[in-house]
Amino acid sequence: MKHLILAAAAALAAGPALAEDVPQETVDAIMAKLAEMNCQMDASDIEMEDEGYDLDDVICEGGNQFDIMLDKELNETGRRAE
Repeated sequence: MKHLILAAAAALAAGPALAEDVPQETVDAIMAKLAEMNCQMDASDIEMEDEGYDLDDVICEGGNQFDIMLDKELNETGRRAE
């Protein structure tokens, strides 16, 4: 049980660390882009990847939820419904 609690705490601590790797000005630009798209998300769900950014659990107008991929120039390169 102790190992399970430690693993859960480590997983929770790792989640926000991913978003911390993204520069604040990039987070702000991504959040502004999402607002233009009538979408929103928790900024801590932005993950930096080699080819760009993975946005997890994006909620868009109408209540639809997606994972959205952006390239380094913040152009949408993919979207997957959840």
